Amino acid sequence: MHWLFGDQLGPHFLTPGAGDGPGRDTPLLMIEARSVFRRRRFHRAKAHLILSAMRHRAAELGDRLTYVRADTYRAGLDEATGGGPVTVHHPTSFAAAGLVRGLPQVSVAPARGFLVPMEDFATWADAHGGKSLRQEDFYRWVRRDHDLLMDGDQPAGGRWNLDHDNRQRPPRDSATLSVGRPYRPREDDIDDEVRHDLDRWEKDGDVSFVGRDGPRLFPATRTEARAALKRFLAHRLNDFGPFEDAMLAADPVMSHSLLSSSLNLGLLDPAECVEGAEEEWRAGRAPINSVEGFVRQIAGWREYMWHLYWYFGEEYRYSNVLRHAAPLPGWWNDLDADSVGARCLRTVLAQVRDTGWTHHIPRLMVLGGYALQRGWDPAGVTDWFHRSFVDGYDWVMVPNVIGMSQYADGGRMTTKPYTSGGAYINRMSDMCGPCEYRPGDRTGEHACPYTTGYWTFVDRHRDRLAHNHRTSRAVKQLDRLGNLADVRRQERARGDGPP
Repeated sequence: MHWLFGDQLGPHFLTPGAGDGPGRDTPLLMIEARSVFRRRRFHRAKAHLILSAMRHRAAELGDRLTYVRADTYRAGLDEATGGGPVTVHHPTSFAAAGLVRGLPQVSVAPARGFLVPMEDFATWADAHGGKSLRQEDFYRWVRRDHDLLMDGDQPAGGRWNLDHDNRQRPPRDSATLSVGRPYRPREDDIDDEVRHDLDRWEKDGDVSFVGRDGPRLFPATRTEARAALKRFLAHRLNDFGPFEDAMLAADPVMSHSLLSSSLNLGLLDPAECVEGAEEEWRAGRAPINSVEGFVRQIAGWREYMWHLYWYFGEEYRYSNVLRHAAPLPGWWNDLDADSVGARCLRTVLAQVRDTGWTHHIPRLMVLGGYALQRGWDPAGVTDWFHRSFVDGYDWVMVPNVIGMSQYADGGRMTTKPYTSGGAYINRMSDMCGPCEYRPGDRTGEHACPYTTGYWTFVDRHRDRLAHNHRTSRAVKQLDRLGNLADVRRQERARGDGPP
């Protein structure tokens, strides 16, 4: 019997490989463990999506699959197998990997759903020193090794990285981008059953969720995921690149692909996504900067996060070189966007509350930046991202939050902390104009919480930042502020309440 976890749902997890994976007639097992939803206060839309995807896959596989609803994975495994032998592909978290390796009847096959085998990454990382690794070097290696966007031994278009072309400000004459609508699925009887079960679990006090569970917005089947990929490549990829770092209050999706949850559930293979994008460029239907930006997100950043999670080891999640220890406030944990006055944070927090998703710049610069400035416990911030986002998994959030968003590792994977004052948000969004706060004000009733937060962050860590060539200039600017004492008082007066 072969065991499928709930994020191993695509056909590439069932294709027999070289010495690993199930045969074509191998009986399959899937376990829906209630304990998973007790451990964290997940977003309701995330719980819905995962259960819907698992139950849809079970319906597709029919009699070949045994679907067990149990309290724990161990209980489900005992019920289904009676201690008989089971195979499973390498799980996607240290907790799940520890579970399966501790079960004598379970044999673990190599991971699937990624471009680079784990042992190949370890060899590459060891050769690069192992401690301070850079995504750009890895990305170029993957491009060469997989012949992605390459013309012979040179990058297609003449440059490896077109990020400079993909930082345009949002249009000032429109509240939305003029791009094709994203794919949205239709719910069915399985979704009705899932919603009924989640309602019952909450009513019984068995589990507790956060956020809203409106109509399901993300694919739960391979067919839906393929349709979403096709829609993106045909109607949205063309405009993806220039505005991938921009934000519009009325257009949270903009031209983003919305494929992360499908990739992370295993409904899509990353190879089909990047190869499909390259085909659009070679056919003259999409510009190179948009295609390169999309390929870098998947073959570069996503792949890099997966491998760093395992390479850095389980202790990496406890990194905290800045010694941030403040707890996350209740309004943040409850996704209480209505209590927030700062328009950018209110808008983004409402997007998370209503959909369990927002794109990478609101995550990094609005949500992550605010947490970093306030000195919140990075492990708590990581857990919040994990449970609040439909595409959030342990392997996704540990390196993304610990390493990049909160700079808790001191620069093992990034060259500087990623946080800013209100000027950046004003430049890259339309959210500051109607806001009660002014991005240029450091003190007074209209002082922007991101601006005061930025300068107090620099002040708090000036010794470390002064020795980093990418942040030393900010320390010099800090010393020229003149009203630093007033900025400190402004930030202390704000406290941990919503801004």
